[in-house]
Amino acid sequence: MLTAFAVLLSVTAALAYLNERFFHFPTTVGVALSGAIAGVLLVLVDALALPGVGHYARLMLKTLNFTDFVLNGILSLLLFAGALSLDAAQMLRQRVTILTLAVFGTLISTVLVGLGAYLVFGAVGLAVPLIGALLFGALISPTDPVAVLDLLKRAKVPPRIETLIAGESLFNDGVGVVVFLVLAELAAGGGGHGVGSDALGALALFAREALGGVLLGGVLGLLGLYLTRTIVNAAVEVLLTLALVIGGYVLALSLHVSGPLAMVVFGLIISANKDRIFTEDTREQVMNFWETVDQVLNILLFAFIGLDVLLNPSSGPQFVAGAILIAVALAARYISVALPFLLVRRRDSYGPYTVRLLTWGGLRGGIAISLVLGLPPSSYRVDLITATYLIVLFTIAVQGLTIMPLVNKAAQGSPAD
Repeated sequence: MLTAFAVLLSVTAALAYLNERFFHFPTTVGVALSGAIAGVLLVLVDALALPGVGHYARLMLKTLNFTDFVLNGILSLLLFAGALSLDAAQMLRQRVTILTLAVFGTLISTVLVGLGAYLVFGAVGLAVPLIGALLFGALISPTDPVAVLDLLKRAKVPPRIETLIAGESLFNDGVGVVVFLVLAELAAGGGGHGVGSDALGALALFAREALGGVLLGGVLGLLGLYLTRTIVNAAVEVLLTLALVIGGYVLALSLHVSGPLAMVVFGLIISANKDRIFTEDTREQVMNFWETVDQVLNILLFAFIGLDVLLNPSSGPQFVAGAILIAVALAARYISVALPFLLVRRRDSYGPYTVRLLTWGGLRGGIAISLVLGLPPSSYRVDLITATYLIVLFTIAVQGLTIMPLVNKAAQGSPAD
C-alpha cells in the first residue's frame, strides 16, 4: 500500500511539474490529461517493449482502491476545503438559487441521462437494465466541485457567479451521492416486499442521508466554532479542523448519513464565522493550510483518474455508447439547469450567459469514477465504467480547456447566448 502510494505521489508530482513548467493548463485539466497520456504510454510499453509494466500499473491502482481513496478518503478534505474557501455570506444570499439547482437539477439530470442511457445502450446491443441506466444517470449528473473550483480560482468571474457555480457544484455532489445510494438500494432489492414498499424505503433512505448529513454538519460546525474560539494557536486550530473533518466523515459513514453534505455544511459554518473565531494571524495560517491541502489532493486525484482511465479494457460498442452519451449528458445538463433557472433567474437577476456557463462548466471527475468503480459485479458494470470514463475525459479535456472564453464573457457582463 505504501509503495503504491509513493509511486502514485511521485508520478503526480512529475505530471504537475511538467504541466506547470511547459503547458500551463489549469492544474486539474493538465494533470488529468497528462495522466491519461501516461496511461496510453504504459499500455504501449506493456504491449510492445516491456510486458508486465501495464500489469504492475493496474496492480498498483487496485492496491490503492480508487473508490475508498476518493469516497472514504480525500473527499471529506476536498469538500471541506472547498466550502471553507467560499464566501458564506454571499452563498447565504443566493441559497434559494443554489439549492434549487442542486436538488431539482440533479434529479432532472438523473432521469434524463438515465432514460437516454437506457435507449443508447439498447441501440448498440448492450443489455443494460433501466435501473442500471438510472444508476449511471445518478453518478454522472453531479458536477465535480474539485474541478470547478480549480477553474474558478484562475478566472475573474463576478463574485455572484463564482459563488453560484461553486455552491451548486458542492451541494449537487452531496445530493447526487444520496440519489445514487437510493437507486443502488432499489437495484439490490432494498429488502422490501413490493414496489410501494421499495419506494417508501427509498424515500426514507433519501431523507435519512440528506437531512442527517446536514444535521451532522451543523453539529460539527457548532463544535468547531466553540473549540477554535476558545484558543489562539494556529497549529492546534488546524489540528482541530482536520480532526473534525476526518472524524466527522467517519462518523457520517457509521451513522449512514451523507458525509459530503455534512462536510459542505461544516465548511460553510466555519467560513461564515472565520473572522470571529480566528485572529488575523491564525486565520491566515488555517486558510493557507486548507488551501494547500486542497491543491495537493486536487492534483493527486486527477492524476489518479488519468492513469486509471486508460488501464481498463473496453469493447467497440461500449466506446460507441460512451461517445453518444457525452452528447446526452451535455443536453441533460443544459435542460436540468435551464428548467430550474426559470424559477430563479428573474428573482436574482442573472445574466443571459449564466445557463450556458453552468452547463459548459459542469465538469465531471473523481466522484463519478469512484461511484462507478464501486458498483458490485454485474453484466453491465463495464458498460457503465467505459461511458463514465469517456464523459469525464471529455469534460476535462474539451470543456475544461475551452471554458475560459465563456468565463471571460461572463466577467465582462456581455451576453453569450
